[in-house]
Amino acid sequence: MLDTLETLVHDALAEAQSAGDLPEFEVGDLGFERPADSNNGDWSSTVAMRSAKLARRSPRAIAEAIVAHIPACELLDRVEVAGPGFMNFYLNAASANDVVRQIRTLGRDFGRSDFGAGQRVQVEFVSANPVGPMHIGHGRWTALGDSLCNVMEHAGYDVQREYYINDHGSQMDVFGSSISVRYLQLMELMDKGQDLDEARVTLLRDRVAFMLDGDDDSEEDAEPVDWDALPLEQRPSPDGHPYMDAFNEELGGNAYGGDYIIDLALHFAREGGNRWVALPSDERIAEFRESGYKLMLDSIRATCHEARCDFDTWFSERSLYVNDESGMDAVHRAFAKLEQMGHTYTTEDGALWFRSTTFGDDKDRVLVKSNGEYTYFASDVAYHWDKFQRVDHVIDIWGADHHGYIKRVDSACEALGYPGGLEVLLGQLVNLLRNGKPVRMSKRKGTMVTFDELLHEVGADATRYTLVSKSANQMIDFDIELAKRQDNTNPVYYVQYAHARICSILRRAAGVTPQEAEVTGMDAVASGVMGTDVDLGLLAHASELSLTRKLSEFPGLVEGCARDRAPFRLTHYAEELAGAFHAFYTQCQVLPSDGRPLDADLSRARLALCDAVRIVLGICLQLVGVSAPLQM
Repeated sequence: MLDTLETLVHDALAEAQSAGDLPEFEVGDLGFERPADSNNGDWSSTVAMRSAKLARRSPRAIAEAIVAHIPACELLDRVEVAGPGFMNFYLNAASANDVVRQIRTLGRDFGRSDFGAGQRVQVEFVSANPVGPMHIGHGRWTALGDSLCNVMEHAGYDVQREYYINDHGSQMDVFGSSISVRYLQLMELMDKGQDLDEARVTLLRDRVAFMLDGDDDSEEDAEPVDWDALPLEQRPSPDGHPYMDAFNEELGGNAYGGDYIIDLALHFAREGGNRWVALPSDERIAEFRESGYKLMLDSIRATCHEARCDFDTWFSERSLYVNDESGMDAVHRAFAKLEQMGHTYTTEDGALWFRSTTFGDDKDRVLVKSNGEYTYFASDVAYHWDKFQRVDHVIDIWGADHHGYIKRVDSACEALGYPGGLEVLLGQLVNLLRNGKPVRMSKRKGTMVTFDELLHEVGADATRYTLVSKSANQMIDFDIELAKRQDNTNPVYYVQYAHARICSILRRAAGVTPQEAEVTGMDAVASGVMGTDVDLGLLAHASELSLTRKLSEFPGLVEGCARDRAPFRLTHYAEELAGAFHAFYTQCQVLPSDGRPLDADLSRARLALCDAVRIVLGICLQLVGVSAPLQM
């Protein structure tokens, strides 16, 4: 449609210039856009304002000259010049409603385009350290990153999803040490006569007592707790917290102390009993570090899968330090590349520096410290160089607290020969609420609310939808109870209900049961009811035209979401489309009933409109990783 309108305007402009009504000049973008108010047409062009200086005429005079040379067109009802020089195009009912035919023909491919021209893009997101469970912030990056990948693929990009495993560095040793201390405490309690389950409860209760002892919440803010109503493991120990004190004393406070560490230690105790007690400490720590790392990574993979996000690549940071056939690892190859280009230098104390100030950073950055320790930045330089061997463009999704880290990584990419190739999206935090009140991060239990727990309580649909419903640079208030509601106050329910309602209408029209429809598929049910020869020109009611107008916005929406990295707009659009459908269904009879006859052709046209809404709602939900239920 837009291509046709642009051709009409280009040809009309050429005719006006040939006739001497306008001087010769060339224009590029014709400035077509959708007016916010449908009273101003279905499409509007600002080409007259854009070319006023070139033509040395008023925009309105230019617009009038162009419109005078637009020939009669079967798509158009009329073209009007408005205000200072807007050209407003009003489609006739048949052409305005042709989007219904397009949608039903293309199905799930509606809105798909080659906007991205096949550009190879890697999106790296989540990338949580494999030393603990995913928290709700990681959950937001999961929903945002995967939805962005979905919408970019729909817009014609060649997208790779990547998870960077931070499995190199001191945090891995801290992780192994934490498990080791808890394992030895379990063994100690067993020596005192407790079985493993009793020992686990002892350590958990000890930790609750420790967390309560360190809770600085004021008495008036603290909620009363009926300890007797809680499971035994969630109650504070009456003996204080000697095991938590010993844990902190052993590790000097540099430890991972969550309940999951106790459970990992329990896993090893069940698996091998006391066979690790006699091992030298460093061997025991290394064993628990590596085995615990694999267990946590498996858990993270499972949580991401539960959230409907499966990565194409899981990239291990450790692999950057593995020598290739030439005897050099990726980190040192990157150093050599930078040195060859004059972008590194070594100070008297032996530290290796990157000249990031050459590329606009506020100071140079250390790659290797004077004690020989590699910085996190060293890994990031090698990792991003590796990325650009595989793709054309890189998108990293980081937390907002990493804002100060962007320039140094971008500088490294530029130094390696990829200026402008790195794009970083920063995301804000998630405030977890329950009935409008902040949820304490389970201080009484001494643990955070994990993403996995949230998924199991709320469900993947409501969790994904809520976490992607706002721009990444806005904080999200995630109300657990609201997300669980089965009514129209819950946005995801509102959208899903519209989809399910349409499926119900189509089933009634076809005379099939939900079970039969599930076997044949809703596309087959819809085709059986309407066929292909539907008179869409009959759709002339204001609510019908409003609905077809909203449907026609979808292809442009997908391109905009991909271009601006803004998948959250899909949720807003889905809610608007669902609202437009509910308004239409309230005002327009779709099926005949006793005492309410309806013209058969009009009924079929309205059913086709319903079907088009079903398809587009389904695509919207699919792109943000949410299911489109057939019944509710």
